[in-house]
Amino acid sequence: MSDRLLEIEHLRVRYRRMGLVRALLTGVRDPWLDAVLDVSLTLDSSQTYGLVGESGAGKTTLGRAVIGLSDTHSGSIRFQGQELTGLPESAYKPHRREIGMMFQDPVASLSPRLTVRSLIIEPFHIHEVKLDDPDARAGELLGLVGLGPEFFGRYPHELSGGQARRVGVARALALEPRLIIADEPTAGLDVSVQGEILNLMAELQERLGLAYLIITHNLPVVRHVSDRLAIMYLGRFVEQGSSERIFARPAHPYTKALLDGIPQPDPDRRRTTVSIEGEVPSLESRPQGCEFHTRCPYAQARCREEAPGASELEPGHSVRCHFPLG
Repeated sequence: MSDRLLEIEHLRVRYRRMGLVRALLTGVRDPWLDAVLDVSLTLDSSQTYGLVGESGAGKTTLGRAVIGLSDTHSGSIRFQGQELTGLPESAYKPHRREIGMMFQDPVASLSPRLTVRSLIIEPFHIHEVKLDDPDARAGELLGLVGLGPEFFGRYPHELSGGQARRVGVARALALEPRLIIADEPTAGLDVSVQGEILNLMAELQERLGLAYLIITHNLPVVRHVSDRLAIMYLGRFVEQGSSERIFARPAHPYTKALLDGIPQPDPDRRRTTVSIEGEVPSLESRPQGCEFHTRCPYAQARCREEAPGASELEPGHSVRCHFPLG
């Protein structure tokens, strides 16, 4: 059985939305926003976990919290059994070496002032890792992602989107991490290039034993690469389970709405596809009761008054809904 790599329990990430003086003058008792609220997940070695939801759901904030770029308010993040929350930067740095990051924009995430060689070697300088032959190591990393040493002297603006993404993957792999956090790994890429990048990630996972935490709003992207999924809405997980089970029988109305929005290659099905009605509520004024009830076609009186807790429908599959779908 795979060993436990990442464990998150009841994590909460808050941001101040106004200063103390303004809060006192306006009578606001809680001048904070909960970007991530009561989130728990476990990720094993060599496993892929997909975080799915609309923009603003809190997916990227959760990923940034894992790598230590966002402060946590409460809860626990354990990586390889080590508690990460509350660690000072000096103590966090060694753990960050084992967590790689693929940022959303493949070109903008690379410094325009550095060549490909410098970009790939930079993590070794940051973490003070001495290399006997930097060029050989850079060439090895480029080879892992399907690029040759002829890219050494190129700058990010000279790369295509797919090439820039491959350089980003090589950079993320530089320090031989065990976990890669991939934020929208196919964003801005043509469909054919998206497939190439996903295939590359799968090959690297098999070859290097990597685990992935994939952050995306694109369900087709994670359908065939994720072992488990978490559907996120307003900072909460509203449904968690195996990818196969969720795609086959979604239990939360929000999950079903996301799946119904996937384009189908069938003209008849395409005509009946509808998007989720209504706008995402503001984090400053979360709806009372179930936070999805303002957009849910199945909402009842209880949904508007009482917030649902997480209930387990079957081992490994949980949902926050008073009336789960069959």
